[in-house]
Amino acid sequence: MAANGQKTAKYIFVTGGVTSSLGKGIIGSSLAKLLQSRGLSVTIQKFDPYINVDPGTLNPYEHGECYVTDDGAETDLDLGHYERYLNVRTSQANNVTTGRIYYDVIMRERRGDFLGKTVQVVPHITDEIKNRMRLLGETGEYDVVITEIGGCVGDIESLPFLEAVRQLKFELGENDALVIHLTLIPYLSSAGELKTKPTQHSVRMLQESGIQPDILVCRTEHPLPTEMRKKIALFCNVQPASVIEAMDASTIYDVPLLMKKERLDQRVLYMLDIYDDKDVDLDAWQVFVDRLKNPKSTVRIGLVGKYVELHDAYKSITEAFIHAGAVNECKVEIEWIHSEHLTTDNAAAKMAALDGVLVAPGFGERGIEGKIAAVQYVRENNIPFFGICLGMQMAVIEYARNVLGWADAHSTEMDSETDHAVIGMMEDQKNITNKGGTMRLGAYACKLQPQTLAHKIYGKANISERHRHRYEFNNQFRKDFEKAGMVLSGINPENDLVEVIELPKHPYFIGVQYHPELKSTVMAPHPLFVHFVKAALTNAHQKREVAQLLTEEPNELVAEQ
Repeated sequence: MAANGQKTAKYIFVTGGVTSSLGKGIIGSSLAKLLQSRGLSVTIQKFDPYINVDPGTLNPYEHGECYVTDDGAETDLDLGHYERYLNVRTSQANNVTTGRIYYDVIMRERRGDFLGKTVQVVPHITDEIKNRMRLLGETGEYDVVITEIGGCVGDIESLPFLEAVRQLKFELGENDALVIHLTLIPYLSSAGELKTKPTQHSVRMLQESGIQPDILVCRTEHPLPTEMRKKIALFCNVQPASVIEAMDASTIYDVPLLMKKERLDQRVLYMLDIYDDKDVDLDAWQVFVDRLKNPKSTVRIGLVGKYVELHDAYKSITEAFIHAGAVNECKVEIEWIHSEHLTTDNAAAKMAALDGVLVAPGFGERGIEGKIAAVQYVRENNIPFFGICLGMQMAVIEYARNVLGWADAHSTEMDSETDHAVIGMMEDQKNITNKGGTMRLGAYACKLQPQTLAHKIYGKANISERHRHRYEFNNQFRKDFEKAGMVLSGINPENDLVEVIELPKHPYFIGVQYHPELKSTVMAPHPLFVHFVKAALTNAHQKREVAQLLTEEPNELVAEQ
C-alpha cells in the first residue's frame, strides 16, 4: 500500500514491432476488459510519438478520427476503443504526445524551473514522460494502469518513450510492472509456413533499448503450434506460457474472448503478483457478440461525408452503428457516399435504395453542397435522417433554403457575406486566431423539450453530450424556423444555444450539434443510434411489404382473367 493509504497501481506497458496497425489498442483494451470483469479497477492511456501537441489540428486523412473526452481533450482514436470496451470515461491524462511532453518541458525551462541546467532528453524529457505515465496510477483509483506506446519499436520518435519505460520498470521493481510486446508471425503462402524471424528481430530491437518483454502477443493468420511457441520463447527469453496467440478475428469484439481463451489475464495476474479468485464474467459481452454475428435482418444506411476514403475518420460512428445494430438484432451495412460527388441531380440514384441516411460531421467548405443535397432528398422522400454536428447544420441550411425560401442561407464558415447566416460563429470565438483547442470542446448540458422525439429517445429531460465545433445555430432566426415547422427540441440551459433539431411530420428526422457517437459503448449503446437504426429497420420492412404487394397484384389480375 502507498504511504497515504491509497492503493498502489500496477503498470502494464504495451509495445509493438514489425509493423504498425497490429492492434495494440485492441489488445490493451481486451486485456483491460478481462481484468475489469474480474473486479479490478483498470484504466488505459496512450502515448503518441508525434510532435503535434494533440490530434486536434490533424487532417482526418493523416490520423483518422479525433476523439474528444468529457473534459474537452482532443485525443487519439484509440481512446474510443478504451471507452467502448470498458464503459469508463477517459480524460486529458489518458493521451499524451511527444509534442505535449516537449512543450511542457520547454515552458518549465523558460520559467527557470531547471535553475540554469542544460535541459536534455535524459533525464528531463524522460522524467516528464515517467511523471505522465504514473499520473493516473497515483490517484489511488486504479489497480492496474495499461500504457500503450504508439508507433513501432525502432522508430526514432519512440526512443524517449521506450527509455522512460526502461527506467520506470526498473524503478517500480519486480511484480509492479511488465511489458507486453505485440508482434507479427507472418504466413508465407509460397513456403506454406509461419515465420518467427520477424518476431525475433523485433524483440531483439526492443532488448537493444534495454527492455526485456515479459509477454509476447503474436498476431497470426494461423494457429501457433506448440513447438513454434517453444521456439519463440527460447529465442526471445520468455516462458512458453508467455507466448500468446492472437489469431485474426472476424470482429474486434471477439478479441477479449480470444484473449480469455489464451489466458492472457491469468498470465498477467501471475506476473504482477495480483491475487484474484474471481472468475472472468463476460456473459453480457458474449450476448452482444452473438447478436452481432447472428443478425435477423439487414439495413442499408448511407454515410455522407467528405473523408469516406478513410473509414477511420468516422470510427466512432461506425462502431456506434455496430452497437445499435446488435440491440436491434440487425446488421448495419454502411454505404459510403462522398459528399463532393453528390448533387441534387444524382441524389436519387445514390440514395433511393437506402433505408436511412446519416450526414456526418466535418470542417470546411469542400463537399458542403453535396451534404445539403443529401438532406433535401431524404427530407422530401421520407427517408430516416440523422445529422451530426456539421450534418445538423446542413439540415438547418437546407430547410432555410428550400422551406423558408432563403436561397442564400448558409453558414459563415463558408459564406461570411450571406444575409441569412443561419449558422454562425460563437461570439466568444470571433477574435481567436489559433486553430488548436479553440472550439467548444467536451461535455455540455442540454435540456430536452417535453413531448419531442429527442425526449422520447433519451427518456429524460436533462442530458450531457460531447462537442467539437465553433459554429452554432443562429438564434436570430429561431422564430422563423419554429414558425415553418422545425422543432428546436434541445437547448443548452447555460447559453441558450440550440443543440437538437427535428421535424415532427417526418418519419424520423433529427439533427444534433454534439457528437453522440463518442459516448456509445458495447454495454451502453447510444440511444440516438439505437432509435435511428430502428427507424431504418422499420423503413426497410415497409419497403419490402410494398414491393411484395406490387409483386402479388399483377399475379392476382392474371388469375382473375
